Amino acid sequence: MTPSDGPADLRRSIRSIPDFPKPGIMFRDITTLLANPEAFEEAVRRMAAPYARGDVDLVVGAESRGFIFGAPIALRLGAGLVLVRKSGKLPAETLSVTYDLEYGTDTVEMHRDALAEGDRALMVDDLLATGGTMAASCDLVEQAGGHIVGVEFLIELAFLSGREKLAKYPVRSQVVYNDESP
Repeated sequence: MTPSDGPADLRRSIRSIPDFPKPGIMFRDITTLLANPEAFEEAVRRMAAPYARGDVDLVVGAESRGFIFGAPIALRLGAGLVLVRKSGKLPAETLSVTYDLEYGTDTVEMHRDALAEGDRALMVDDLLATGGTMAASCDLVEQAGGHIVGVEFLIELAFLSGREKLAKYPVRSQVVYNDESP
């Protein structure tokens, strides 16, 4: 893969696995993209491209695959990296947001001192499905006084309408699936 290849090339680097983790689900496996250094580099390059050096103070990665993409994007942009974790995983004082899942709730946390008032944050995760985790992550950044400059995903499952929960932010996805077909 060369840097001039089109978006379809990243799609070819993502393996589709039917009926995982349960029947009727088409799982989008990024391990094949991560194992291909050219595809991985291209994904990071594309996700970072709209944000000129100096436009982002911190990249905020959502647990756990957001860390995989957030770290190299932060380095590329000359920005710091902030981790949003599941409840109970961070050692210092935290901010937390609880959000609804299909059957229950979940909570994400961020260190209270992870960013300062006015810090410009780029939010990063591998997958936009229903949007709950990223919406909660954005809430954390805003609670801390940060300003969200963009929300970046490698993959978007558009048929799940997760983008609607993020409507007030600029959202970009590198590979969009409009249905469950391979």
